[in-house]
Amino acid sequence: MDSVKLNWLVDLLLGITFFICFVTGLLKYTVLLQLTGLSNIILPAALISNLHDWSGILLGLFVFVHLLLNRRWIISTTKKILAGSRKEP
Repeated sequence: MDSVKLNWLVDLLLGITFFICFVTGLLKYTVLLQLTGLSNIILPAALISNLHDWSGILLGLFVFVHLLLNRRWIISTTKKILAGSRKEP
C-alpha cells in the first residue's frame, strides 16, 4: 500500500473513532440524556461506556500511527519554526 493511501486510511479511521468517542462521551452525561428524553432502556449505559472506552483506545492508537507516519514532516516543520524564531531579536 502506498503512503498516500495509508495516510488516507489512518486519517479516515481517526475521524471515525473520534466521532464515536465524542458522541458516546456526550451520551455518558446523564444530564444530556435527561434533556433529550432518552433513557437507559433506549441507550444501554454499559454499551455506551464500552464503545466510548474502546473507541478512545483506538483513537489513541491511530493518533500514534498518524504521528509516526508524519514524523519527517513534523521534524522538518519544527526545525523551520525553531530556526525562524532564533533570527528574531
